[in-house]
Amino acid sequence: MAAAAAVAVSGGAGGRGSAAATGLLTSPFVVGGGRQGAAFELRRCLAPGAGAKYRKNRVGTVTRASVLGEWAGTVGGFLDHHGEILDHLRQHGERLFLGVGVGLPCTVMECGDIIYRSSLPRQNGLTITAPGVALALAAVSYLWATPGVAPGFFDMFVLAFLERLFRPTFRKDDLVLGKKLGEGAFGVVYKVSVANPGKATATQGDLVLKKATEYGAVEIWMNERARRACANSCAYFLYGFRERSKGKGGGEYWLVWQFEGEATLADLLLSKDFPYNVETMILGKVQNLPRGLERENKIIQTIMRQLLFALDGLHSTGIVHRDIKPQNIIYSEGTRTFKIIDLGAAADLRVGINYIPKEFLLDPRYSAPEQYIMSTQTPSAPSVPVAAALSPVLWQMNLPDRFDIYSLGLIFLQMAFPSLRSDSALIQFNRQLKRCDYDLEAWRETVEPRANLELRKGFELLDLDGGIGWELLTSMVRYKARQRTSAKAALAHPYFKREGLLGLSFMQNVRLQLFRATQKDYSEAAKWVTGLMARSGTEKEGGFTEAQLQVLREIAPTKGTAQRNALASALRLQRKILRTISESVDELNRPRKDMWWSRWIPREE
Repeated sequence: MAAAAAVAVSGGAGGRGSAAATGLLTSPFVVGGGRQGAAFELRRCLAPGAGAKYRKNRVGTVTRASVLGEWAGTVGGFLDHHGEILDHLRQHGERLFLGVGVGLPCTVMECGDIIYRSSLPRQNGLTITAPGVALALAAVSYLWATPGVAPGFFDMFVLAFLERLFRPTFRKDDLVLGKKLGEGAFGVVYKVSVANPGKATATQGDLVLKKATEYGAVEIWMNERARRACANSCAYFLYGFRERSKGKGGGEYWLVWQFEGEATLADLLLSKDFPYNVETMILGKVQNLPRGLERENKIIQTIMRQLLFALDGLHSTGIVHRDIKPQNIIYSEGTRTFKIIDLGAAADLRVGINYIPKEFLLDPRYSAPEQYIMSTQTPSAPSVPVAAALSPVLWQMNLPDRFDIYSLGLIFLQMAFPSLRSDSALIQFNRQLKRCDYDLEAWRETVEPRANLELRKGFELLDLDGGIGWELLTSMVRYKARQRTSAKAALAHPYFKREGLLGLSFMQNVRLQLFRATQKDYSEAAKWVTGLMARSGTEKEGGFTEAQLQVLREIAPTKGTAQRNALASALRLQRKILRTISESVDELNRPRKDMWWSRWIPREE
């Protein structure tokens, strides 16, 4: 600098100024340098004071600016009384400057915070902490929890895009209609062939065509999702498009599958030879066992395992079928397995497609008592990112996959009891079960004493191996959806392990035992305890008398306990939260179109 900076700020005594300046000039922080070095050190000195003064003006508190002003006054007073030092500084200003900054004593500058910040160890890499690891694991678990936020993002924006580039395409003129395979409320199914086989080399053999007017767009979406996520669960879907039409209503939807067979489980169940007529179809050979319960049980076990695997694939990707019945289960001749068809009533709960609150699509013969896959207070699906982000929460709150489990349990019942395979017999069974409050144990106690030969045969089949078949059936057919087993838990049941159909790991066994312990009905446990006490002996031997046991049986459960009140409060809070969310989401969804995803369905050129 051309001359030393003069600070004229009032305050400070001469004695204090002499001592401070003497300490300053003898400090190692008084260094020499040119204009650039001086300017840099002065900025370091004045910056904290300026910032503190600004904070003082904003909040009106005493900051280090007052201390800095006092110290500057002390230095000024010292320079006024020692002219020779001032002259010396002016003569050598080009080479000497006062380095004022963090080197001053903290009792003067109160700069401990500056020293603290400058002395922190530098972080050269990512620091791994236990809370951070726990948070990361929780985030990953949530993103991959059913129905899967992260897999859904990859499926929608990566796999779907790549699939459209390489999949075979069809037009109306490419298909030659053949035999009519069936007709339903929503469409007609034909067996077709390709007019120009050389055009689509990947589609050898016959195809299946469905002309759908209603729910055709939904079925195209569901089949494409199932093909990418769980191809072995459903019939292999090839292509879907909308027929070109000159009218305002638009044309029909054309859906094309690979032909895998004509036989459905409903057709096979109607045969008097069931399940032996399925034995060679799924096992590839006739078992080396005589005709009887053990051989029939092995065939039914294999069918149930295949159906549970198919359902587990759909549920893992967030799709609930809602119309599981023997007519919608087809036998695939190529893979020797049973597959699920007709996804027109299915709901994709990962993004909320084909889910409308307070509306349901079902077959009353096989539907669960609740009729809805989600609570009626659940709001309509919001935008796709929001719906996908909230899908694991809604899935765990409602467990919509248990709706399909109930339907499959009724199919299991029909396979075990030949007398329940007709529609009229199944309707009659549903009425009886409803009168028993959907308790299979109570239904068995009612019908077993006067059961005919076919009913007795079914009970004997399910009672094999200690009754594990009956245990699996009762875990699937229950009134409350939350008490039913899931497809994954059912596959881990000993009903399949005993015959070597599915090996269980240690963790699977642990989860199975935990599930069986938590899902056990308390009424069954009470009956078991009562029976155990009855066998313990007479009153002299420490047991209970028959009169005392009767009193125990007649004791009614107390109501209004603290646990029940807390649960009721939690349920009321849950309903209130869901109602608030529903109103907010419905308000946001008013200007939004419901069929945004139908734009992805190609139109016939």
